[in-house]
Amino acid sequence: MALDSAYLEYPRRGRGYDHDLYEWSALHERPPVRWPGGLSVAVWLCVSLEWFPIVPGGPFAAPGHMQTAYPDFRHYTARDYGNRVGAWRFLDAFAAAGVKASFATNAAIAERYPELVAAVIAGGHELVAHSTDMNGTIDSSLIREAEGALIGEAMARIEAASGVRPTGWLSIARQQSWHTADLLKEHGLTFCCDWVNDELPYRFGNGLINLPLNHELSDRQIIATQQKSAESWAESMRDAFHWLAGEGKAQGGAGRMLPIHLTPYIMGLPYRIGALEGLLADLAARPEAWFATGAEIVAAWQAQEQARG
Repeated sequence: MALDSAYLEYPRRGRGYDHDLYEWSALHERPPVRWPGGLSVAVWLCVSLEWFPIVPGGPFAAPGHMQTAYPDFRHYTARDYGNRVGAWRFLDAFAAAGVKASFATNAAIAERYPELVAAVIAGGHELVAHSTDMNGTIDSSLIREAEGALIGEAMARIEAASGVRPTGWLSIARQQSWHTADLLKEHGLTFCCDWVNDELPYRFGNGLINLPLNHELSDRQIIATQQKSAESWAESMRDAFHWLAGEGKAQGGAGRMLPIHLTPYIMGLPYRIGALEGLLADLAARPEAWFATGAEIVAAWQAQEQARG
């Protein structure tokens, strides 16, 4: 039986992806980005501060959620270890290296661990909104009004508990619906970190900026999923930095970005934290490195975009 000729007609077929959320372009075709001070690699440390309810909820179970019969005290307390112990080791490591980071923070963390969030802010680090808690997931099963209420609740609770209203958003599992980009813009957010299809910021059609946080560079992916050692993870980060620095140099000093996604209950363990400390010391000593928060990277990129008109 022959196919109906209309079967091959697709109104959204075009260059790049088949949607109009943003204008598609390849990295090498864009004007080069320049980071402050002529530094070529922006190193973006992003820490997930997560509160896992003891029973999963929402449209799907978030990565790292409870795994055995409830109450799953083993995984529940292992996750809580990150907030009680691991995140504090991160703060010490960042201070020792003299670097700043972004902390993607659940609203429940801001409320339940106020001393931790206060220490993050006092250290000069950035808060990025990371939903209400790890049951606050998003997908297209949520109606637009419910998703908007979830985003609004997360923003209001983080601001009320911390005194800071974030300008960036990281969805749980980097998952969005068809409405998320518009809803984030409506709630006053400048950037999100969910789309991983690039290595530099780019702008959606509605004005929201995407700051790519590649999951392949996370400790969760390399250590927890791929079962590699902390030393292997650190070596991977060094390799990535070396490649990006070389690529930027070959393109006349063009800026590149290395996002490093960190999980306190994974990398904050006593037999792994040394690998992070060593990596930070090595990268901080590199003449090409610019350690920056997500908001700082977005601001530097945005200023150049505006200068180009």
